[in-house]
Amino acid sequence: MKRTGVAGVGCGVGDDREVTEAAEETGGRPTALARQLADAVDNLVTLWTAAAEAVTPRLSTHQLKALTAVRRRSELNLTALAETLGIALPAASRLCDRLEAAGLLERVPHPRDRRELQLRVTAHGRRALAEVAERRSESLAVVFAAMTPAQRASLAEGLHAFRQARTAEEDQEQP
Repeated sequence: MKRTGVAGVGCGVGDDREVTEAAEETGGRPTALARQLADAVDNLVTLWTAAAEAVTPRLSTHQLKALTAVRRRSELNLTALAETLGIALPAASRLCDRLEAAGLLERVPHPRDRRELQLRVTAHGRRALAEVAERRSESLAVVFAAMTPAQRASLAEGLHAFRQARTAEEDQEQP
């Protein structure tokens, strides 16, 4: 029996025989494992998005990405934000307008170039980002609590192996 976690996200916990058979079936077949991982990512995205939508004010995915980008790179201006998000400059401007109207973002004069405006996350914006991060952690913890210690250890081992393989692939792609 498959239990459901936060926001209707399947935990993947249930009949151990079913889980073991699925693991054995995908062990030698990368495409089958890729399909299972794609399903898991869909569940994670649902959980991730629900956490962002639960804060006040409600944040869209684009708004959350913009706030996160500005928080990470304090030197961003509107053009750099548009490039970072891969959106057109007018769309980035409208996005910042909405964030500014909500009190989450502010445009301030650049310290070295008065003609340029720098984007800055406000205290309210930082609190909203912290709340989203906390809700996401809590949602993940609920899912992990539904797993056995062995399943959590196996997941951690698999994620570590995934990161190592991905890093090795990136290293090979670089000239």
